[in-house]
Amino acid sequence: MSAEDQQLEWKAVWRDDHLKWVCAFANAQGGTLVIGRDDAGRLVGVPNARKLLEDLPNKARDLLGVVVQVNLRQEGGQDLLEVVTPAYPTPISYRGHYYQRSGSTLQELKGAALDHFLLRRYGRTWDGAPLPGVALADLSPGAFAQFRTLATRSGRLDEAALAEPDAALLDRLRLTEGGYLKRAAVLLFHPDPLRHVGGAFVKIGFFREAAELVYHDEVNGDLFTQVRQTLDLLLTKYLKAAVSYQDIVRVERFPVPREALREAVLNALVHRDYMVPAPVQVRVHDDQLVLWNPAVLPEGWTAETLLRPHASQPHNPDVANAFFRAGEIEAWGRGIERIFSACRQAGVPEPRLQQDAGGLWMTFPFDAAYLGWVQRAGGSTSAPVPHGEVTPEVTPEVARLLGVIRGEMSRSELMAALRLSDEKHFRQQYQQVAVSLGLLEMTIPDKPRSRLQRYRLTPRGKAVAASLAAQTGGPR
Repeated sequence: MSAEDQQLEWKAVWRDDHLKWVCAFANAQGGTLVIGRDDAGRLVGVPNARKLLEDLPNKARDLLGVVVQVNLRQEGGQDLLEVVTPAYPTPISYRGHYYQRSGSTLQELKGAALDHFLLRRYGRTWDGAPLPGVALADLSPGAFAQFRTLATRSGRLDEAALAEPDAALLDRLRLTEGGYLKRAAVLLFHPDPLRHVGGAFVKIGFFREAAELVYHDEVNGDLFTQVRQTLDLLLTKYLKAAVSYQDIVRVERFPVPREALREAVLNALVHRDYMVPAPVQVRVHDDQLVLWNPAVLPEGWTAETLLRPHASQPHNPDVANAFFRAGEIEAWGRGIERIFSACRQAGVPEPRLQQDAGGLWMTFPFDAAYLGWVQRAGGSTSAPVPHGEVTPEVTPEVARLLGVIRGEMSRSELMAALRLSDEKHFRQQYQQVAVSLGLLEMTIPDKPRSRLQRYRLTPRGKAVAASLAAQTGGPR
């Protein structure tokens, strides 16, 4: 006798409420509900089996709209009923609620899970749905120019298409429907998709022991910009390259190979679940880098499926198509394979892949040789700014800010030191720019609007401030 599983459920007696299980089988892979066995599978029989043989098909038809096959079986001199339900391609509900079989359990679908289910059953995807209230004029000319540059380089879109106006290019990429822009168009070409899609940004943080957040950044903008800026920040601010020389050639080795890091960021942004209003998160520690995104795998897939050769089934096919045309991704489901291959070729540990109810985690452990180099070089994997070198991103306003800050100072104290009276101007031109460059940090990062909030230089900020002071001859 088989145990309960994805397609088998036992019930000792019939109650109309058991139509939930019929509904769940219809919304999954189909299955059989056996009446006359208790939860342990012991035979208890059905005293009114012949009446139920006539009633159950009608109940399933009238209350669910499904056709089931009810079979009368005998075992040990007792009657059993088998209610056999096929899988249905359309959504089935019971009294306004949707259920689905998962393993040997009954799951009621709610929230994002229900949205996913309904979209999938109707052959739609989230990124392919129209989004009212956004027009072509709201999109970024710079984002279109960036896409055209990438697509020209890749050769995956003919030159005539790339020369067409933006509206025609959107049609060519299948990013419009019925006079509306699709959600994918907003993610790909809007200067601030976060206005329309919650969580459409990247959060990066550097952590010490005991999960202490040292500094962090947020990356916004269209998806192509998010990919580029996330990689730039990770490789210039958050990760330190181990430097060696082959003859007279300088060789830089990052703890995560550039190609692997690029593929991981692309996978996270292109294939994540944008129904979940949480950003892609990158946590950099002294011994590992952890990337998380709220991913939804195709039905029946696990993290192990991604590690084997598999067909490409993008969660956001319209977004994925644009990235493919731009030459940023492949169309054959090889992203994870390329990450592992890049790590093997670089001789570093392969990442660990883990899926849970919240999303997909990819952890890149740093190898012992790299950590040993870091220890000899000064003890932190966070990329420093060398003494005497000022990045070209430092604006005159930020340079002034670095010149006046001493220890921990409040916003009003900084404005007084800079002799500024316009708080908005200070916030936009001084404070936010310095924070985004990783030069300035909040003392209470979890409560940015706290009246006790103060600001201080990060280790990178101190190095840049010292460099500026050395160049101008001033003390620091």
